[in-house]
Amino acid sequence: MSSASSSPPYSVPMAEAMFYYSGLLYRTSWETMPWTMPTGPEAYRQLKELRLVFNHKLNIIWTTDLGPKVCQLLDLQRVLWTSIDIVRFIKVGEGEAVGPVILWIGVAPESLSGEDAHTSATGCLDLLKEFGITDVEVEFRESIYTPLAGPNLVKPASDLDPDVDVRGPLTPALGLSIAAQATPHAEGTGGIYLAEGGKSKKVFLITARHVLFPPDDGPNVNYVRPNTSAPCRNVLLLGTRAFDDFLDSIRIRIGRHGIMVDRHERQIKKLQARVDGEDNKDAEKATKQLEKAQRLLDDAREATQALETFYDESKKQWSDPRQRVLGHIARSPPITLGAGTEGFTEDYAVVELDRSKFKDAFEGNVIDLGTEISEDDFTRKMYPRLDAAPSFKYPEDRLLRLRGVISENVMRKPDMLDRDGEPCLLVIKNGKTTGVTIGRGTGIFSYVRKYFGNNTHQTSMEWSILPYDNKSGVFSARGDSGSVIADGVGRIGGILTGGAGKTASSDITYATPFFWLLPRIKQNGFPRAHLSPVMD
Repeated sequence: MSSASSSPPYSVPMAEAMFYYSGLLYRTSWETMPWTMPTGPEAYRQLKELRLVFNHKLNIIWTTDLGPKVCQLLDLQRVLWTSIDIVRFIKVGEGEAVGPVILWIGVAPESLSGEDAHTSATGCLDLLKEFGITDVEVEFRESIYTPLAGPNLVKPASDLDPDVDVRGPLTPALGLSIAAQATPHAEGTGGIYLAEGGKSKKVFLITARHVLFPPDDGPNVNYVRPNTSAPCRNVLLLGTRAFDDFLDSIRIRIGRHGIMVDRHERQIKKLQARVDGEDNKDAEKATKQLEKAQRLLDDAREATQALETFYDESKKQWSDPRQRVLGHIARSPPITLGAGTEGFTEDYAVVELDRSKFKDAFEGNVIDLGTEISEDDFTRKMYPRLDAAPSFKYPEDRLLRLRGVISENVMRKPDMLDRDGEPCLLVIKNGKTTGVTIGRGTGIFSYVRKYFGNNTHQTSMEWSILPYDNKSGVFSARGDSGSVIADGVGRIGGILTGGAGKTASSDITYATPFFWLLPRIKQNGFPRAHLSPVMD
């Protein structure tokens, strides 16, 4: 007996759920596009890649009209939904056309039967028809909305420095790994710098509130430091685990150079024997190779020594958490889903920085593009069309300088095209956990819902970001909350607040748009705040 025949009505067979995509509960296309079990050499799980949706009627009516009605419909049907996204899928490697637009609804695990999903999906299709939309499918999946939670700092490293791969955590470039001193186990990312403005020289760091006030560690209430004599709620550079990982990364790099030292020493020994040999032609060739091997050996030894010094200094100067205090929390309103008339997530904290920690290392709002993605690969991804004017130029010092804010209009109607001629908004972030990643900002805002133990819930609208492609990995994971998300010309898009998926990594990343958040921050005690801070 097949899996399909033994499943309850409308339930997705276990095999289909595994092969179609993880977490699938129900899809309205089951009749028009029936699934068949792969056989023979094709019997493997085929990857699907998420794609954006632009130039569709949904882009016009979703936020103001249809989206809220979908939320209301699911509530009336008592569906414990966690996220609502508008996406497309394409099968990887087949050269097929992009699939239909999907109303992709995430629900709490084991909360919805196949029959109830069918009923809700039918209601969604009827609602879409009321707006004249008949080319959209509805799919339900299991998904959890997850919030992604002494000495002076040093300047970002040059590509020629031996510690270029490990120095980043001690620099002030955006993407700082931070934690509250009171809860060093709950770690996140520092997002964007703000100057207080006016005659003030204060500089602030904006991050997600839940990074510094973990929801399980206290009430969700407004925080304002009452006066200068009140105890500070300090913020650390590098929480407990992040600091241990930082030291481990240096030791790993030292070990790699040690391996190369041993290899080059063995090479030199063999090459020296050839140089001393009787074959003059081979000796001439070996002499050139010997010079190169000696340079590589010298470089590896120099790098090893520099990294060992860096390790010893870092361990000595930064091990005590009190030496890693960057500043203190100045203000943080309670986390609110569905804040204001627009209904976005308000999840931020304002950290007043200790200027003495930064001194000459401060570069302002810059993202260090790092070394994990090569310059040519980064440029290729950010500049996908050869027939279009370049919108991204890889900085010589790897520091992408942020200027301005992505407007709501550009989010909805991007001003660049991808390789297929479709509108796209390519974005970058540097987070504590996943580092520097590239993603695709959507043009239709998503809805997320969080449930609480007292049978209440809150709903919010989010700017969602998809992974760049199926090969690039996730855009974010736990610990990346608070990261700033910007496009290739340095316009600020939003502050990362969470993601949706079945694991700690996110299929979809959510952020609060900065065009909405910055005015909220200004209205909450920082009326002259601006994005061009200096520390002199």
